[in-house]
Amino acid sequence: MINLKELEVWFVTGSQHLYGEETLNQVAEHSRQIAATLDASTQIPVKIIFKPTVKTTEEIYGICQEVNQAENCIGVIAWMHTFSPAKMWIGGLKILQKPMLHLHTQFNRDIPWATIDMDFMNLNQSAHGDREFGFIMTRMRLNRKVVVGHFEDEEVQKSVGIWARAAAGWFDWQGAKFVRFGDNMRFVAVTDGDKVEAELKFGYAVNTYGIGDLVEIINQTTDAQIDQLIEEYHAAYTLAESLQKGGPQFISLKEAAKIEIGLRTFLQQGNYKGFTDTFEDLHGLAQLPGIATQRLMAEGYGFGGEGDWKTAALVRAMKVMGSGLPGGNSFMEDYTYHFEPNNSMVLGSHMLEICPSIAKGKPTCEIHPLGIGGKADPVRLVFNVAGGPALNASIIDMGNRFRLLVNEVEAVEPEHDLPNLPVARVLWKPLPDLKTACAAWIYAGGAHHTGYSQNLTAEHLQDFADIAGIECVLIDQDTKLNQLRNELRWSEAAYR
Repeated sequence: MINLKELEVWFVTGSQHLYGEETLNQVAEHSRQIAATLDASTQIPVKIIFKPTVKTTEEIYGICQEVNQAENCIGVIAWMHTFSPAKMWIGGLKILQKPMLHLHTQFNRDIPWATIDMDFMNLNQSAHGDREFGFIMTRMRLNRKVVVGHFEDEEVQKSVGIWARAAAGWFDWQGAKFVRFGDNMRFVAVTDGDKVEAELKFGYAVNTYGIGDLVEIINQTTDAQIDQLIEEYHAAYTLAESLQKGGPQFISLKEAAKIEIGLRTFLQQGNYKGFTDTFEDLHGLAQLPGIATQRLMAEGYGFGGEGDWKTAALVRAMKVMGSGLPGGNSFMEDYTYHFEPNNSMVLGSHMLEICPSIAKGKPTCEIHPLGIGGKADPVRLVFNVAGGPALNASIIDMGNRFRLLVNEVEAVEPEHDLPNLPVARVLWKPLPDLKTACAAWIYAGGAHHTGYSQNLTAEHLQDFADIAGIECVLIDQDTKLNQLRNELRWSEAAYR
């Protein structure tokens, strides 16, 4: 998984030469202190790097060029301490290729009532300096995040941190590669899409390899590698008796371990950040990858079932954004409903591939028939998921644009045992309620595959969509179905 502390956000302050050298020195010192405070904040997962004040068209253009070329810089925080005439920013903003956060703050928290004079006013005038800067970005139709408040305020730092995580997810997509083993599930619409447009819009590439290419790597796995991985299974999970050494299905566990080793090797050799497979295209594999996919997701790889490359990429981005936060992120599917009055719930699961990063307690390692795919019984991890706030997110190809759909949910502990359900599973209550949320999801064209998150909020996903320049539709506690349907109609007009 990516280490977010290796990434940088540059803190850039705007001013001009009008105020004289003494004022500009104060501006620089204040900016240095603000950048240091943000860099030290536990709410912000990346480095905040102070940069000298920009005061001319040339300096602004130059810093934007540097941002674009800096290898570990994922974005810019801009602040106008004094007044920076916005026409100076046009050239730089036109070439800026990385996300921007506009921090509308000031160095002093309070007005110094007894001593305030015009020197103080000339120095501390971001109240209107930032409005000038804000106008030019709105005039240029530039996406950015605006955060308002004193820089020492924890809520301000939290919002900056959320945006930084979204910027890190976007940075991770640039030049990323995702591999599809085989095609998507036959005749399915929502898992398909325009991979060329995705690369143009999102910066990642998706290409297909035949299962034979993967099998060739899998078959190079040694017995020593398999034995070592099985020891890891013993340490990390509770193995079913039949899978233990000497058990009747131990050979299946060895095959699952062999698949995991080969799959990881293939991804590492190709520098891929995620993958897809499908139960309809398994020629040469003894079983559909179950525990292999689950464990690779837990390491940070994105995954999408049945060839769903958009969800694979989204799961990867969500894992990057959530790196270091309590809880996990996983590929997910709305599977079946519980329509009990006043206690309606969704049972989320998949055939095999739910990430153990969201597990409550120690998973069990089991083997059961799959029922589809026509292959040997696959090994998988089985577990429940803890209750608490969570969300489901889906990226869909609308033909003329991509849409990110987000539904806030409340996961709940299972009220009953599920002794005959041989897969990982989670129960949740979608907000505002099941009927409204499901209708809204369907009206918005949401997919049945999602990225499920325990540690991201709607704000993370909204910031990510803004950086990507795509539509974001939120279903939450305040959703009213008629209002949402109107918003979808307005979006159609806006994107036409």
